[in-house]
Amino acid sequence: MTQTRRMHEEFLPMTRREMDDLGWDQPDVVFVSGDAYVDHPSFAAAILGRWLNHQGFRVAILAQPDWHSADPWRQLGRPRLFYGVSAGNMDSMINHYTANKKRRNADAYSPGGRIGLRPDRPTAVYAQRCREAFKGVPVVSGGVEASLRRIAHYDYWSDKVLPSNLLPSKVDLLAFGMGEATILEIAQRLDAGESIRDLRDMRGVAYLLGKSESLPDHTFAEATNDGRTTRLPSFEEVKGDKVAFARMTRRFHDETNPLNARRLVQAHGDRLAVINPPGLALTTQKLDAIHELPYTRRPHPRYKGEGDAIPAWQTIRDSVQIMRGCFGGCTFCSITMHQGRAIQSRSKDSVLREVEAMATRPDFKGQISDLGGPTANMYQMRCTKPKVEAICRRPSCVHPKVCKLLGTSHAPLLELMRESRAVEGVKKVHIASGIRMDLAVDEDAYLDDLARHHVGGHLKVAPEHASDAVLNVMKKPSSESFERFAKRFRAASKRAGKEQYLVPYFIASHPGSGVEEMIELAVFLKRAGYRPRQVQDFIPAPMDVATCIHYTGLDPHTLQPVKTVNRLRDRQVQRALLQFFAPENYFTVRKALEQAGRRDLIGDTERCLIPASAPQEAIAARRERANRDGREARNAQGTGRPERDPKAPRQPGYRAAARERGKRRR
Repeated sequence: MTQTRRMHEEFLPMTRREMDDLGWDQPDVVFVSGDAYVDHPSFAAAILGRWLNHQGFRVAILAQPDWHSADPWRQLGRPRLFYGVSAGNMDSMINHYTANKKRRNADAYSPGGRIGLRPDRPTAVYAQRCREAFKGVPVVSGGVEASLRRIAHYDYWSDKVLPSNLLPSKVDLLAFGMGEATILEIAQRLDAGESIRDLRDMRGVAYLLGKSESLPDHTFAEATNDGRTTRLPSFEEVKGDKVAFARMTRRFHDETNPLNARRLVQAHGDRLAVINPPGLALTTQKLDAIHELPYTRRPHPRYKGEGDAIPAWQTIRDSVQIMRGCFGGCTFCSITMHQGRAIQSRSKDSVLREVEAMATRPDFKGQISDLGGPTANMYQMRCTKPKVEAICRRPSCVHPKVCKLLGTSHAPLLELMRESRAVEGVKKVHIASGIRMDLAVDEDAYLDDLARHHVGGHLKVAPEHASDAVLNVMKKPSSESFERFAKRFRAASKRAGKEQYLVPYFIASHPGSGVEEMIELAVFLKRAGYRPRQVQDFIPAPMDVATCIHYTGLDPHTLQPVKTVNRLRDRQVQRALLQFFAPENYFTVRKALEQAGRRDLIGDTERCLIPASAPQEAIAARRERANRDGREARNAQGTGRPERDPKAPRQPGYRAAARERGKRRR
């Protein structure tokens, strides 16, 4: 077997030549992705493509195609069954822009971290190119971007309420959530001769009803709901009325448990968006089978050399996913909305087989970078009363307190950790996924094992804030819970004979957090001796409860007002208070303290946040900032702007597609 043929059999094909080498006359399914193709189960195109391929379907990958024409689509030939379209592992707008709406200078899911390899909101763009390339081929969208925009939603970057992604994309079906079961059913039923419209009775899909079509009468297997359909306020209502938007958000989040969720419909003018109940959680056996497919765990060979290294792959290449889903229900997090709130865990034996296989790789250095998932210590946790779970509509199993019916034993995880680090060739198994501290705080055996064997000096945790009022809005445990955990972790580290530290993450500008709450957080940080190097700035992601509060100023569950931060200047103040100790923030912090009536925190005593007199570094930073602002103002007015070399090529931007359309019109 030639090296080229072997490579083509190891990876899913990306070109016509690779398909020819495999003897394919045409693909059954083409996955169009905004990410580079990495054959690793952490990348959606790989895990879905491998799963379909394992079931006998021919799958080709069209990764980060040039979207300015349909030519890259035509090169792979007409798919026999359907196109699967995804923006990638992240919402494209979060991937492209910071919380301040500035373009990021790197894309972790692109070779070399290069930007400009996908457009803004690529789902609709890719779907249009699919239709242009081969008319009549069904188009199915999926992934985080489509999943979290399946109903009308607030878009932070345009500061508008946008319609369901079904309208701009015009896809035949939108597959939401984790898609292995959904995508396989779509392929099998189309292969059996059914039409794409016949698939509207599936769980985990949404579709747009035609103007003259009536709502079909469908029932969904294994559901304990009453069979009714819940009508959400229309797009026009939520676009013009923030109270209606809040009510829509509550109704939507009430229908997330697949065991009792009702079908949702939402009018968009004279069209009706239909959202079927979510897909059921995968069994352990199914999850094992999916993760034990023959992944190479490497980027496709087309990405050559250090300049094409894919940052996201470098981060997770030696990690092992042991579970998915989260029952935390944090209002700022999209994991529950996409992966589901039921914890889906792999078996211990399956995980150990993956660790053993990794340990035999020539490039393995003996370090497992992470053994976890969305949350490291929810492995094999679930409701102990299945009958109650089937009817439960509680948005969080751990807030305001841990449900008494939740099984919280860490014993299965402890056994997995111990056996993983005992695998020959493994020197260290790190736990890098976030730990749910309120579940771990009283688990001495887990804390001792964690501190002794799985922490490399620092453990990342996410208390998020110090104000209990803000934490309640977030649906996070109280600040006292974090302090208890910190104390217990220090004690466990001492018992292990190690000096280890927590690295806590906090969020600025979250709904509920005003200047007073951020000052409370700053005082806590000063007292505890924490100096955050990075600032997490709240980004309103589509469909999150916190996003609803940010946009409407209302808690969707109570319709009571909640303070929000919307102006850029106010967000800058909150970031500065989170890093009150940085000289460049001195004058911003001082002004905020004075306006809040907290001059008691300005001075030279131990309890003060900043000194009475500005340090020289603060004065120098203010002078440099003023000079920089002046230069930018002069450039904006056309003076002092550096001349551009007319021969230098223009750098591609995310809005290149719009620019090209403008040229063609001219």
